[in-house]
Amino acid sequence: MIEIERKFLVKSQAFKDEAFKKTHIKQGFLSTDKERTVRIRLKGDKGFLTIKGASSNDGLSRFEWEKEITKEDAEQLFKLCKQGIIDKMRYEVKFGNHIYEIDEFFDDNE
Repeated sequence: MIEIERKFLVKSQAFKDEAFKKTHIKQGFLSTDKERTVRIRLKGDKGFLTIKGASSNDGLSRFEWEKEITKEDAEQLFKLCKQGIIDKMRYEVKFGNHIYEIDEFFDDNE
């Protein structure tokens, strides 16, 4: 799968009222090399192991591979992650033919 991502800083909280879905996410990184990133993530009660390749020259896309793992495996792998576990709420908002994912960060990442 190829991921296309753009990031913006949202100044309003109005999107929360428009969200059709929200998911609590906890994530950490086993590796953050320039050529590859290995991420552990809990989305609700589901765990995921994700490997991302290097970004394209324009920085807009990159290879991504993801496999679902158990919640228990994810919790164990968090113990091996680099410092700085990320805690956030993801809101999904439909706008026209698109779905936007808007993340609200907690703790040290607010």
